[in-house]
Amino acid sequence: MQIDPPLIVISGPTGSGKTELAVELAERVGAEIVSADSQAVYRHFDLGTAKPSTEQLARVPHHLVSIVEPTETFSAARWAALADAAIAEITQRGRRVLVVGGTGLYLRVLLHGLTHAPPDPAVRRALEEEARGVGPQAMHRRLAEVDPDAAARLAVADVLRVVRALEIHATTGTPPSQLRAAHAFKPARHPARLFFLDPDREDLEARIAERTRGMYERGLVAETERLVARGFRDAAPMRSVGYRQALAVVEGRLGAEQAERETALETRRYAKRQRTWFRREPDTRFVTPPYAALWDEAGAHAPRR
Repeated sequence: MQIDPPLIVISGPTGSGKTELAVELAERVGAEIVSADSQAVYRHFDLGTAKPSTEQLARVPHHLVSIVEPTETFSAARWAALADAAIAEITQRGRRVLVVGGTGLYLRVLLHGLTHAPPDPAVRRALEEEARGVGPQAMHRRLAEVDPDAAARLAVADVLRVVRALEIHATTGTPPSQLRAAHAFKPARHPARLFFLDPDREDLEARIAERTRGMYERGLVAETERLVARGFRDAAPMRSVGYRQALAVVEGRLGAEQAERETALETRRYAKRQRTWFRREPDTRFVTPPYAALWDEAGAHAPRR
């Protein structure tokens, strides 16, 4: 499916201000936003996923935010299918499309399709059983032995994707990073301009610290406690950064101050992995504040600050 004009894709490390910039840009050029965030798709998980605020959602139409229950199985392939439908619907109404988010796999599947590595349920079940027995650190070390690049991009706690990477290696005999590198050069499914917001490191760390502090001050621990009470303790988004630490507070395994420090640290590490991922994505344009190249591409002048 091809659309015209090209998609404007805005990515960047967590905490870099993607949402604020995208809302302002969308208002200026008459666009709607398709979220490319693997955690924002889940309902009820709000503070820890840094979803757009109620005010931002009212200013600009957003798609693929809070669309599935936390207990539902969700994948990059399903997200891409929903994104295709949203893009087509927005375009048919004569509106511009901004795709905004930091989940690199979602954007890769949207622009290039799925990697040719069909799932093998039997292999995956065996790996999942092994992970339950030996723990996430052992599985991550195993991945590092067969594919150091893939291991470097994945957090130890991200058992789902570590298992998938090991499954790809087991079924194809090829390190998944090699398959994905070759796959990235397939013709684009959508014409697009991919921008990665790249603020100064110290500024980004300050923004991450401020955002993390705000999450805890606004009640992340209380939200997590309510989610546990609703039966979502073992739901996939509860394993994400922020909720994982808040859950430890709820269960008495961490104090609130330590949880906030660990959340900020893990968020900085995730931001580093995001930057590494997109440096390997072809045609990614790294832009620094005030992001003039992005505004120019969208046909708007960057606002004065």
